[in-house]
Amino acid sequence: MQKKIVFKIFMAVLFLCLLSGELYAEDLNSLFKQVEKLNINRNGYVLGAALNPEQVKTAAANKVEAAALETFKFKDKELFIVAQKTTNRVLVIYEQIEAVSQKKIQDLIGDLYMNFDDPTVLAHDKVVYWAYTKEGKITAGEFETARQDKIKLDILATVKCISDLHIMEKPKGPSTGQVYYIISSDPILKFFKDQKT
Repeated sequence: MQKKIVFKIFMAVLFLCLLSGELYAEDLNSLFKQVEKLNINRNGYVLGAALNPEQVKTAAANKVEAAALETFKFKDKELFIVAQKTTNRVLVIYEQIEAVSQKKIQDLIGDLYMNFDDPTVLAHDKVVYWAYTKEGKITAGEFETARQDKIKLDILATVKCISDLHIMEKPKGPSTGQVYYIISSDPILKFFKDQKT
């Protein structure tokens, strides 16, 4: 009797794992292809895509120390890119700007809006967040409905911009601050993290 219960539980867990299959595929290449298909890009660098020959030359000429052994990192003007060594596929794209005025932060946010359209979430006048499933960008309305209905969204990639100054509200304190944005895929990064353990 106990073996039947354990077997049924095992089969139920296996079935649930298979249902969530595509997004959390164990095949890294499949994840990269799903992310690349979203075409989330900044200055010609596409998240999940392999660097083109010109970008490989830029990477070789502008290396920066990488945090993980399986990756390399480089800088192209103000943009940092982290890529997988074996495939040259882009894992992370980010930029950090220090000692910047609120106007420059607003200009950056405007540029990100032009690049990624309306954001999924705005928070505290300091955070702007674009989230993507394999079907594309999640709208603010879709996100709010999912939040209210307590539906888990299978987020495949994100663009996060965080400022330590208010984006729109007039600053009450210092008039300069820092801002950064990062473009990444948590499932891909998790795959790399899980491979280490």
